[in-house]
Amino acid sequence: MTTVTSPLAGRAIGLAAVPDPVFSGAMVGPGTAIDPVREASDAFSPVDGVVVSLHPHAFVVVDSDGHGVLTHLGIDTVQLNGEGFELLVNKGDTVTRGQGVVRWDPAAVEAAGRSPICPVVALEATADSLTGLREAGEVRAGDELFGWQ
Repeated sequence: MTTVTSPLAGRAIGLAAVPDPVFSGAMVGPGTAIDPVREASDAFSPVDGVVVSLHPHAFVVVDSDGHGVLTHLGIDTVQLNGEGFELLVNKGDTVTRGQGVVRWDPAAVEAAGRSPICPVVALEATADSLTGLREAGEVRAGDELFGWQ
């Protein structure tokens, strides 16, 4: 069982509330989303594992069970071309849960006309393989978002 924790502080809102049909329709995979606190902060690894994909606006960490978790920092933020994002690790690095992966500022993303909402997605998972899915309420970085069997 993989425990996936929040990469950010904010409010859990669930994938259905994400203003992007690819995420809200769970086409990428099941999970939840965080409406982050509007202050510059690090986005943390939600699991222990290896960074297999790393972009300024998104990263994937795969744990020892082969579970890949996508953290997407904001919606349509790829269009910002890395502006306002700072990578703290490299692709291929082994990271621990709670380790900073990308430093960013949700308020700056919002000021640039993009949504700062952050999907946290279990890649290649089925909806029934997730337990205890947090889709409402305040969360701190490191709080459990869901379990993955």
